[in-house]
Amino acid sequence: MKIERQAKILELIVKNEIGTQEELTAKLEEAGFNATQATISRDIREMKLTKIADSAGKLRYVAYRSTDDDMNEKYIRIFLDGFISMDNAGNILVVKTVSGMAMAVAAALDHMDFPEIVGSIAGDDTIMCAIRSLDDTVSLMGKLKKLIEKR
Repeated sequence: MKIERQAKILELIVKNEIGTQEELTAKLEEAGFNATQATISRDIREMKLTKIADSAGKLRYVAYRSTDDDMNEKYIRIFLDGFISMDNAGNILVVKTVSGMAMAVAAALDHMDFPEIVGSIAGDDTIMCAIRSLDDTVSLMGKLKKLIEKR
């Protein structure tokens, strides 16, 4: 069932401009697949889907298939496109993003394989990253600032 559902998700995002999990869930239901929001969220993460802005500025899901170097550059671009600011609260890094981009930016951070990040949680425009220690938080913020400065 999971393989069929994920294949249908790919088909749907290619044929339709789907920008939210709710839209994706509705399209899946129309196609005969019943899935919870948590299941859809896991599918999106496992399939490494991300959001990009179309020519009108509307965000929609897309799937990338590229080399590792291409993927790393795309993840950096996604991070830079969505990033607004960051701050820390001890060993928690809080990243503010463009509205609707937190999940994509969090996925990008996860795929950039920073060893300091234990895990992250994304809302609509805010990401909370659990960092191993306060020193690691400071180190990671320095790495991210270097990425931003290259912009």
